Amino acid sequence: MSENAFVRVCGLAAAALTAAACTSTGAEPLNPELAPRGTVQTTAKPTRQDLTNKVGLTGKVTMNPLFGIVAPVAGEVRYWSVPEPTGTPTKPTRVATVWLDGKPNNVDVPAGATFGGRLVDDRAKVTAGMPIASAKYAGYGIVAEISGDQAYRISEAAQGVVQAQIKNGPGPFPCTMLGTIAALPAGTVPAAPPEREPDTDATGANTPAPPPRQPDSSSEPTGLRLVCTAPADVKMVNGAAATLELVTASAQGALVVPVEAVAGGQGQGKVDVVGPDGAKKTTDVVLGLTDGKVVEIKSGLTGDETLAVPGPNLPPGDAAGQVEPGAGK
Repeated sequence: MSENAFVRVCGLAAAALTAAACTSTGAEPLNPELAPRGTVQTTAKPTRQDLTNKVGLTGKVTMNPLFGIVAPVAGEVRYWSVPEPTGTPTKPTRVATVWLDGKPNNVDVPAGATFGGRLVDDRAKVTAGMPIASAKYAGYGIVAEISGDQAYRISEAAQGVVQAQIKNGPGPFPCTMLGTIAALPAGTVPAAPPEREPDTDATGANTPAPPPRQPDSSSEPTGLRLVCTAPADVKMVNGAAATLELVTASAQGALVVPVEAVAGGQGQGKVDVVGPDGAKKTTDVVLGLTDGKVVEIKSGLTGDETLAVPGPNLPPGDAAGQVEPGAGK
């Protein structure tokens, strides 16, 4: 190649490189990691699903566990004289009657359990749901101690479904709850009337009266506890550790949203609804059940909204933070 030809080729190449370097296909692209301020990055839409609220407890297998029997209505309690059982009762035992507006409301210890003691005085005024008698189950049961902060959630589910699992043993299996969930005072059985001795004279005026018998303490006080019994075919070993799962509430076809989309608690909350233009509007909602992942919206949303995630930041003094399980009960 001649020197002049070489110079022409190199000049064309340089011109092409210069043109390529200066040519632009359009405006410089935005950094995809930096969205405009206020842009909603994550959204969620309400859905419907069945929802259950559960509480986990630890307990152990116990022989002849003690449980409480409550007053069915508010009124005046009148106790019955309960004879000493000669064996495990096969039918309910009448232990008291609560009178309201001249009508009796009977209180029975269920079959398979014996009367333990009176928890209030005879003729005392009682409220509905107050423990008034203790009873002792004849056989094995599972007893779970309850902390004070769980008391109200669990006591409202006295007819809830309980599943039990014996550690390294049988389960899971349904466990039937006995009595009430409450701390029981000591139960007492009244003294039997004193037996009269034969008179020493015609009038009996000189006969000394026998000393009165003191009431027998028939049941010790307990802390907050849940007591349940396993099916007859489940083998139980006294003292074995167990876990219980109690369903405290449930809802079918509930309108739910992720808990991260909600700020608030104790039944009241707020969400940010995203409009078609991307603007957010904070809306009040009424909360229901939650399983820790989603929370039920009882009112405030129709189900067609788009919500910003995370939810709104509430000012100091308002209920804030992630919704806790059971917050809307």
